[in-house]
Amino acid sequence: MVKNPYAFVLDCSVTMSWCFDDESNDYSDAILDNLKNSTAIVPTIWPLEVANVLLLAKRKKRLTEIQASSFIDALSALPIVIDPSTSTRAMHTIFMLAQQSNLTIYDAAYLELALREEIPLLTLDQSLINAAKKLHIPVQMGNMKSK
Repeated sequence: MVKNPYAFVLDCSVTMSWCFDDESNDYSDAILDNLKNSTAIVPTIWPLEVANVLLLAKRKKRLTEIQASSFIDALSALPIVIDPSTSTRAMHTIFMLAQQSNLTIYDAAYLELALREEIPLLTLDQSLINAAKKLHIPVQMGNMKSK
């Protein structure tokens, strides 16, 4: 049973597809549109992952400083809530889940949050999708075809 039918866990892969035209797809666009009526919950690692992708993209001249800042501003305007307890679970629950699911600690943080909150996990990461399915976590996959 889903605790909050209007919430979902959002991972970095979906988030960053909103930033880059060549990574945009119907699935992630639908998730962004869905944020008009719902709330995304993310683990504490999410802002670091997003910032790291932006930094690397800037270094590779894939985007400018202005584009990175605009994207950060756009994300800040969205109903995205950072889970405050992810860090306290890292050395125990998330560590064990990562081992059991053969995931990185980072990916397991998203999985643990979806399990704990009993909400869907929305991701483009196939290993995370597979792990979620094994644990019966709803994963709304939709059409992954690029635009």
